[in-house]
Amino acid sequence: MADIFELLMIVCFGVSWPLNIIKAWKARTTKGISVQFYFLILIGYLFGITSKIIKLSRGVATPGYVWFFYILNAVIVTLGILVWFRNLRLDREAAAAAKTDE
Repeated sequence: MADIFELLMIVCFGVSWPLNIIKAWKARTTKGISVQFYFLILIGYLFGITSKIIKLSRGVATPGYVWFFYILNAVIVTLGILVWFRNLRLDREAAAAAKTDE
């Protein structure tokens, strides 16, 4: 039963991240977005995956769907980080263009 609640938590986050990333992609700026936050979330997912590996080494199995969603969310957050760096490049290009227009 605990795995079901954990899965529901992971699914809720999993639905939220793509919406956040789409918004960031469309915004084309890093303003209002913290890359440190993205990295902390990614590290949290990696800790969660590590805990599953430790439990598995002790003979405690985790359902495959829980693994799937942990890994999927880690990948999605990584995409969010990549979008942030893309937006940082766009911010810098816009700032450079603004300076040349002065």
